[in-house]
Amino acid sequence: MIVLREIWEWQRGGAFLSGQRAAGSGIWWIRWTDAEGHKRREKVGNRSAAEKLLAKRHTQKLERKKLPENFRSKAVTFEELCEDALKHSEAENGAKQTYELRLRINQLLPVFGSRPADSIKKQEVVDWLTQQAKARGWKASSRNRWQATFSLVFRVGIDNEKVERNPAARILRRTENNGRVRFLSAEEEKALLQVIDARFSQFRPHLLLSIHTGMRMSEQYSLRWNQVDAERRQIHLAKTKNGRPRTIPLNSVAAAALEQMRGTRKSLMSAPVFPSAWSGGALQGSRGWFPTALKEAAIEGYSWHCNRHTFASRLVMPGWICAPSQSCSA
Repeated sequence: MIVLREIWEWQRGGAFLSGQRAAGSGIWWIRWTDAEGHKRREKVGNRSAAEKLLAKRHTQKLERKKLPENFRSKAVTFEELCEDALKHSEAENGAKQTYELRLRINQLLPVFGSRPADSIKKQEVVDWLTQQAKARGWKASSRNRWQATFSLVFRVGIDNEKVERNPAARILRRTENNGRVRFLSAEEEKALLQVIDARFSQFRPHLLLSIHTGMRMSEQYSLRWNQVDAERRQIHLAKTKNGRPRTIPLNSVAAAALEQMRGTRKSLMSAPVFPSAWSGGALQGSRGWFPTALKEAAIEGYSWHCNRHTFASRLVMPGWICAPSQSCSA
């Protein structure tokens, strides 16, 4: 393999520019491929020094010499990339997405954590995904989520200029067959609410707000009181899955559910609408009670995400009233 003979100059803003000098910069980098096929970069100084070091590295490769100890010690580990990915998620996503990302990363670290990130190959990622899918009985959607975790970790690493390739980027995603769109019938909703009232009465407004607004779980459970406009009956979401803010109108059922959550408490406007009784922070989701309620109500093939389908289906069903000023009922 022929070594990459390239000289790059570091420009303000973190961009590499080949063959040009940034005015007043005077700082040059080299990029090359070592004897094991790993791409390397080194900050050198002026162009003359960069050309000399590049020639030296080329000779070392041809002689199959090991890298200097001080250079090899700078290898970026997969664990370091994971830490950067979590910081990125905290800045760009909601608490729930970051929490779930951390859970997946904690399972990846014992396998890949101490490895130099650029030593992890595409086939290793494919093999791990295949083994885990078989052992855990993953559906296509679960496998795709784990693949996306790998891809996110390396993509953030590329953005931070700590690695140059993403081994998960060219792995084909599995086709997800989610079957028919599932939503609650009026009878199922009645049965579910009966179970919730008997077993989990404090969570009744959680379900009602979900099926009467169509919010995603992450949007609902990251909701703060300063996003709720009770006078105009609206919820304002600044951060959504597609990155665009949106306003959600509230019908009387959704508005009443929020008032029940507020109760007589004089909550701070920055306080979570759905606080955790243990930590005082926002709840991470409905896992602690919703699956049990579904099971006891004998409702199969339904998940929290299906509440969005229930909401959407009722908007177009004749006989359902879903105007913001009214309740949704058949």
